[in-house]
Amino acid sequence: QVQLVESGGGLVQPGGSLRLSCAASGRIFSINSMGWYRQAPGKQRELVAGITSGGNTDYADAVKGRFTISKDNVKNEVLLQMNSLKPEDTAVYYCNADVLDVINHRSYDYWGQGTQVTVSS
Repeated sequence: QVQLVESGGGLVQPGGSLRLSCAASGRIFSINSMGWYRQAPGKQRELVAGITSGGNTDYADAVKGRFTISKDNVKNEVLLQMNSLKPEDTAVYYCNADVLDVINHRSYDYWGQGTQVTVSS
């Protein structure tokens, strides 16, 4: 009903930058909030950054000052600009959306397929 398509992952050297994008599509819906999570091998999935429909943002302490989350309400997209990347940022990054289905008037939590980010020299 609602699909999240991610892109922008890849291999970069320490200190480099990447931009992740996530586009939501499907039946008519309203997005309450969107965010990015990541999961490294042997670790639990953790919130990296989130943004509400009102534009409020939240960041994990480990990425504050380096990552920036933004959204495009018209395109239903969320972006994560990642600068000054460190090896510890290596993980699979997942887009998440808290969505209200305006047809059924029910809320759902959707996840993207994940995109690999590898920071290595």
